[in-house]
Amino acid sequence: MKHEWRKHEKEYYLPKTKPQLIKIPEFKFFTIKGIGNPNTEQFSEAITCLYAVSYAARMSYKWDTPPSNYYEYTVYPLEGLWDIADLKLYEEEGFNKDNLAYEIMIRQPDFVTEQLAKEIIKVTQDKKPHPLLDQIQFKTIEDGNVVQMLHLGSYDDEPETFNKMKEFIQENGLEQRTKVHREIYLTDARKTEPKKQKTVLRYFIK
Repeated sequence: MKHEWRKHEKEYYLPKTKPQLIKIPEFKFFTIKGIGNPNTEQFSEAITCLYAVSYAARMSYKWDTPPSNYYEYTVYPLEGLWDIADLKLYEEEGFNKDNLAYEIMIRQPDFVTEQLAKEIIKVTQDKKPHPLLDQIQFKTIEDGNVVQMLHLGSYDDEPETFNKMKEFIQENGLEQRTKVHREIYLTDARKTEPKKQKTVLRYFIK
């Protein structure tokens, strides 16, 4: 049976439009880091490379020697960890998208090992060479306890949702581990008008 994250992992990817506390286990990811405005060509190219290796993993069953324990699945959505690149600049001048630090990623199924990940990146580089492919890393990441909520609408309106999450954290005597937050993009910003965009937002809790 095909594993579809929208059906089988709703608790992680389809939260309600109100804050909730949940524990996220460790997952495997292809990731790439960067600094700057997400509305740039560099950021777009990084996304393209992540999807390239992710679909290469999805199609690896067609290899002469398919991966051990392969199973059919739906490619996972794009995610991102977001932080401020230069805190001093932020304190002096306020928020600026050019001062963002990010690590964007796409989760991989359990059968993808570190060795297989290297092979997938090499196969992708051989077929569609791109300098950013050399920057892709394979990582295991555990979010642990988080407060998460579904944000509906433009990315620029996310502060409203973050404020609701902060209120929830305060009201329940919780504390954030870090200022870094995670975003999971359930819709493609290139194809979806801002008011219809859906994004999972997460704060990491101690």
